[in-house]
Amino acid sequence: MYLKVQLPWNVIIPAENLDAKGLMLQRSIIVRLMENFATRKATKDLGYFLAVTTLESIGEGRVRQHTGDVLFPVVFSCITFKLFRGEILEGVVHKVLKHGVFLRCGPVENIYLSYLKMPDYRYVPGENPVFLSDKLSKIEKEVVIRFIVIGTKWLEVEREFQALVSLEGDYLGPISQSKLYKEAEKLNFDAAIRENKTSVALVGRDNHGRVVLT
Repeated sequence: MYLKVQLPWNVIIPAENLDAKGLMLQRSIIVRLMENFATRKATKDLGYFLAVTTLESIGEGRVRQHTGDVLFPVVFSCITFKLFRGEILEGVVHKVLKHGVFLRCGPVENIYLSYLKMPDYRYVPGENPVFLSDKLSKIEKEVVIRFIVIGTKWLEVEREFQALVSLEGDYLGPISQSKLYKEAEKLNFDAAIRENKTSVALVGRDNHGRVVLT
């Protein structure tokens, strides 16, 4: 789910943004790192980039010929999010179809639960279609579901993951409404931040998925 990793990165500062004062230069490097961080989005090995927690080091700048821009090698720690086969997670239903539902878990939007992988549930059509079990348990939009991941696929062009999940197992299925899930998800992310060396994230994402300086 959440991974803590340390990465080397090259940050290029335009000549007009250079400043002799150390704090101003450091801030320029952090802001540019944020921009690069947002553009990268995700990788196959590490998953989705969520937050930079610590700027570990800034190397000596090297002036680029012809432009005068300066390249700074940096090392930073960050938190990423990745789905693993066999992992049990929770997600919110955001689309209900005849043959299954799509869920959202963290930054992953394309998580598919087939009707073949939800035993004892049957499709009930209507204006707000649902899957209903023999025990009257409902799977519908905005419901939180606990599931097990049975497969993932990395899409290089879109730079995102798809996943197939199942409800076949103990204690899997609908658990709550999405409002409670969002509160729990925030607590989980905050805990992941606190477990790192620092309690303050230098970089995070706002409600629209944009990376921001905190």
